[in-house]
Amino acid sequence: MIEKKTCCKNAVILMPEPVAEPALNGLRLNLRIVSIVMFNFASYLTIGLPLAVLPGYVHDAMGFSAFWAGLIISLQYFATLLSRPHAGRYADVLGPKKIVVFGLCGCFLSGLGYLLADIASAWPLISLLLLGLGRVILGIGQSFAGTGSTLWGVGVVGSLHIGRVISWNGIVTYGAMAMGAPLGVLCYAWGGLQGLALTVMGVALLAILLALPRPSVKANKGKPLPFRAVLGRVWLYGMALALASAGFGVIATFITLFYDAKGWDGAAFALTLFSVAFVGTRLLFPNGINRLGGLNVAMICFGVEIIGLLLVGTAAMPWMAKIGVLLTGMGFSLVFPALGVVAVKAVPPQNQGAALATYTVFMDMSLGVTGPLAGLVMTWAGVPVIYLAAAGLVAMALLLTWRLKKRPPSALPEAASSS
Repeated sequence: MIEKKTCCKNAVILMPEPVAEPALNGLRLNLRIVSIVMFNFASYLTIGLPLAVLPGYVHDAMGFSAFWAGLIISLQYFATLLSRPHAGRYADVLGPKKIVVFGLCGCFLSGLGYLLADIASAWPLISLLLLGLGRVILGIGQSFAGTGSTLWGVGVVGSLHIGRVISWNGIVTYGAMAMGAPLGVLCYAWGGLQGLALTVMGVALLAILLALPRPSVKANKGKPLPFRAVLGRVWLYGMALALASAGFGVIATFITLFYDAKGWDGAAFALTLFSVAFVGTRLLFPNGINRLGGLNVAMICFGVEIIGLLLVGTAAMPWMAKIGVLLTGMGFSLVFPALGVVAVKAVPPQNQGAALATYTVFMDMSLGVTGPLAGLVMTWAGVPVIYLAAAGLVAMALLLTWRLKKRPPSALPEAASSS
């Protein structure tokens, strides 16, 4: 033990020198992060499991219209959007572990709602109401589990690695959704809605049991900023994120229609390319944000995304569209963590949960409105135009981020001193 002498009046006291925790290497750091974000994986798995089943169940098995089938799915997204700011606020006050466990309990209760809906299948309206209630609870649970797991991960590995924590959260999100949909179809084929419900409940319960013994991190003490103040500090970063998310939205929603309009095959492979590029870029450049800075990385990503969307919109051959989709996935991959790092650091530590949640709402809203608006543009001007329009929106995000870099908002000096 290293000791140093400190004098207090006439006494000399030997005090142990604080030893800093050794720097985590890449593997150890990633393992620590994954050990926390796996709870977000579990929450998104409970989202993915019923995603390909419930619309058909509501429409075909229960006999309701396509409107009600779509509404049952959308209820979860609306609940997530409305509850996310509250999730961030509670994470700041109570600590992220409690919020994660609360969110996972919501995921468990959503499965219980599906189970009760199956039991009440003889009364279609009651069954539909129970399904809708389960979806609302799932949306609240996901917003709490997702926000809490990010902040818990940051508390475990330190704020220096917040970009990597956010990146891993995105990776497990995509992985869980990709795994959940086909697994949910298998569960439904095996045991009907009851089998699907029990699987959802089992996943959530296992995650809760794994989370409870894990050490928690302390909630930051200090007076929280009001929501309006938090919004005022992060909204510009959120706007840049919302504009850039349009590119992701038109790829995910309309690439199949784009290929059909062109008379090409391979739309599913194009979506696979997007996902591979998205996840691969996050894995290949884990330290890019720390080395170059969040705003610089975001601007580079915007440039790549713009090129990709322009290639898709002007594609005369399938290979051009595939390269465009690949570049769009690469470009969009690091946008969320790159801007998120800067947004979270724009507020004091005791408000970072609220900042992250508020920032994320902009992406939720963007993806919610991109589909309908792009559909209107597509009806009026054709499918390729929506990719050119999305490229224009991403260019606006690039310009906004460049302005933020040249002239930071007035709140940044205060935030820098507190972070």
